[in-house]
Amino acid sequence: MQYRDFGKTGERVSALGFGCMRLPTRDNLTHSLDEPEAVRIIREGIDRGINYIDTAFFYHAGKSESLVGKALGDGYRDKVLLATKSPFGGFKFGFEFDKVLDTQLKRLKTDHIDLYLLHAASLKSWKESALKFDLLSKMEKARADGKIRYLGFSFHDDYDAFLTILNGFDQWDFCQLQYNYVDTDHQAGTKGLETAAKRGLGVVIMEPLRGGKLAAPTENLKAALPQGMSPVQAALDFVWDRPEVSVLLSGMSNEQQVLDNIRYADESRVGKLSDAQKKCYPLAKTVFETSARVSCTHCEYCVPCPAGVEIPEIFAQYNKSVSDQKSAERAYKKIRGNAQKCVSCGKCESKCPQQLSIRKLLKEADAYFKG
Repeated sequence: MQYRDFGKTGERVSALGFGCMRLPTRDNLTHSLDEPEAVRIIREGIDRGINYIDTAFFYHAGKSESLVGKALGDGYRDKVLLATKSPFGGFKFGFEFDKVLDTQLKRLKTDHIDLYLLHAASLKSWKESALKFDLLSKMEKARADGKIRYLGFSFHDDYDAFLTILNGFDQWDFCQLQYNYVDTDHQAGTKGLETAAKRGLGVVIMEPLRGGKLAAPTENLKAALPQGMSPVQAALDFVWDRPEVSVLLSGMSNEQQVLDNIRYADESRVGKLSDAQKKCYPLAKTVFETSARVSCTHCEYCVPCPAGVEIPEIFAQYNKSVSDQKSAERAYKKIRGNAQKCVSCGKCESKCPQQLSIRKLLKEADAYFKG
């Protein structure tokens, strides 16, 4: 395992962090965690050098934090930096902050959280929750009380919004950004990555594989990537090649993913990629953008839908239709909660980190498969 400086904090973090949003489940049900297996692979990752564990209040329908609490028993808590997030965007009054934090400490079976983030910050949630309810003062007080150590935010908005949040508080220790070879100019992008690092913040990267989309690319995308490495390693090396990156999070679902990613992390270096290899990524980005109908990362923030629409699965098949139309059509017909069930309530759009026009895209998908 390789280790990197975590901004100005003085901490050293493993190049690979364990993201706990995509833990193993039973019968492919998101909310039915396979607890023994999840605990086992988290501990195996720690045994092999991972020292950054990331979860959140809502992951796996609120079950991820409790699972992580179990995994960090038997002395494992002392071996890691533990990160979780405040669902502050949904607060109505502000007093929820302390109640949620205390709940998280109980779930995680710990007396402190090393890295505490405002979850999925956007310009709207920053103004209407963080500033309105003076949550920054609450974070500082929680730190003074020993409940949290480092203050940060995860981000899903544009670069201007990123600067507003970054400049709006002088006590940020770190931030978490979506970054991969496709998203270099999306959301905070490369500019946000560089700006945060220059400020001395630790930089945590999420979605390095864009929800798995870059792990199983189409043949034309695979051909555009640097040769001699798997699509997964090519995508991860793109991120690790950046000196600004402190830790890359991977949502690992099985032991093989853990073992593969740890091997890739051990082989990673800043500056590892040759000039010829670096030239492959802009082409790969173009290929991806022209073959994906919907920029969905399958994070499942949009579900459960009140009307039962299986939004991520619909978009997965809509994207798949570019390269395998017949297979996608067959799969779409088997989806019980298809796009026709959408009642246009808009609740999904308010939760989507990618800020997709979900209602419009569902209509497009349904029209395509009907046609």
